[in-house]
Amino acid sequence: MIAVPVTETVVLGRGALVLIAGPCVIESEAHALGLGQRIAATARAAGVPYIFKASFDKANRTSAASFRGPGLEAGLEILGRIRDELGVPVLTDIHEAWQAPRAAAVVDVLQIPAFLSRQTDLITEAARTGRVVNIKKGQFMAPLDMKHAIAKVRAAGNDRVFVTERGTSFGYNNLVVDMRGFPMMRALGAPVVFDVTHSLQLPGAGDGVSAGLSEYVEPLASAGVAAGVDGVFLEVHEAPERAKSDGPNALPLARLAPLLERLVALHAVVQGRTTAGQR
Repeated sequence: MIAVPVTETVVLGRGALVLIAGPCVIESEAHALGLGQRIAATARAAGVPYIFKASFDKANRTSAASFRGPGLEAGLEILGRIRDELGVPVLTDIHEAWQAPRAAAVVDVLQIPAFLSRQTDLITEAARTGRVVNIKKGQFMAPLDMKHAIAKVRAAGNDRVFVTERGTSFGYNNLVVDMRGFPMMRALGAPVVFDVTHSLQLPGAGDGVSAGLSEYVEPLASAGVAAGVDGVFLEVHEAPERAKSDGPNALPLARLAPLLERLVALHAVVQGRTTAGQR
């Protein structure tokens, strides 16, 4: 396993469970900053290293009429402010190769969306920036297929890569998570993160938008941590019913603190230490 440092204090694959969390999309600067502050405070209280996440452009919405975000320039400006004011690393996704160097000038982690996880040019350009690269496993890919995606990053001279499970297509409008995939992908030598909330999407099942099953966040997250993941990825919103993207599968902010307490305790058991060992 090659540990992946994002900052001096946030390292994937070095023992501590890492949290990647935020709104699905930047709804406004005030909303992203305020929500990030509350998530950061909750993570700090739980002793969990934290990376803020949000998209500047949701380029793969089901409907062309859906909200996509503020766009590249305004979105990166907001993400830079969050990074500076909250003092936490920031992750965002890119969809085209030309976006890689511009996003890398601001954020700490470049994310390759699951639908694009086989795009060699996109992965290579992200890797060449030298930033940490997170590749989400395509809903159509087997766990061991990710060795090729990891190899593309390393072939570009960048060892700072981790992969994220976000569910596998299971018939129409549904996803399932194969827990065997976590140890399989960790054996490839890169840290593995579990995107819990996207795994609970019901893609396209909401008549032009994705539906979701957020009531199952806690048991699914617990199963993933028990299976040995290095981090959890959660879309969090203070009022999911008003979220501009992915509300039906988002975790309500009020449920974050008890969930982290539960996951830290489970992770400690997996690591063979007391809960205090994460702090």
